[in-house]
Amino acid sequence: MIITIDGPAAAGKGTVSKVLADTYKLAYFDTGMIYRAVGLDMVLSGFDLQDEEKAFEISKNMTFEKMMSLSTHKDFRSDIGGQAASKVSAMPKVRQALLKMQQNFALSPVFADGTPANGVIYDGRDTGTVVCPNADLKFFLTASSEVRAMRRFKEFEAKGIQTSYQTVLEDMIARDKRDSERASAPMKPADDAIIIDTSDMDAQTEINVILKIVQEHFGF
Repeated sequence: MIITIDGPAAAGKGTVSKVLADTYKLAYFDTGMIYRAVGLDMVLSGFDLQDEEKAFEISKNMTFEKMMSLSTHKDFRSDIGGQAASKVSAMPKVRQALLKMQQNFALSPVFADGTPANGVIYDGRDTGTVVCPNADLKFFLTASSEVRAMRRFKEFEAKGIQTSYQTVLEDMIARDKRDSERASAPMKPADDAIIIDTSDMDAQTEINVILKIVQEHFGF
C-alpha cells in the first residue's frame, strides 16, 4: 500500500501522514527532511543557497544517518530550514540526486528500526506527481496562505522561536511562489489526487475526513 500526501507548507501533511502510518502500521517517509538536510547543511557550511553545484555535491553525499543528525539541529524545523529547503529543492540537479533514494524506499519500505513494512505513507511535495506517480491513493492538502502562516507562527511560538506573523506570512507566500514556479517539477496536484482544503478544519476533523476516504478506498 502506497499513499502520498502532497501540498504546500503547513497544510496538514505531517499530522495526517503520521496518523495514517500509525493506524495502518506502514512506514513513514517525510521527503521534506531530505531537502531540509541539504539546505541546512548549505547554511551551516556558509555556502550561498543559490550555488547549485555546492547543493548538488551535498545531495550526492547525503546519507540517512547524516540527515537524522542534522534533524536534531535547532534550525532544522525552523523557518531558516524551511526556506533553505525550498531554495535547494528548486534546483534540478538536487532533485535528481535525491529522487532515486525516495523512489527506492517504496520498493522496500522499512520502519525506523529497519524492519520491513507492508507499505509506506509519503509525506511531501511532488510525492504524488514525481516520487510515486503510481501510488495507490494520492492526496493533495491545501489551505489559504493566511491560515497556513498562522499555523506555522503558532508552531514557532510553541518552540520559543522569535518571529512575527507578518514575517511568516511573507515567507510562506514567497515559498509558495518558488515551489509553484520552479522549472523542475513545479508543485501541483496529481491528476488523480484527491484535493482537500483544510482551511476551516482542525487537525482531528482533517484526520477523520482522510481516514474515511482511505477506509472506503481500500475497503477496510
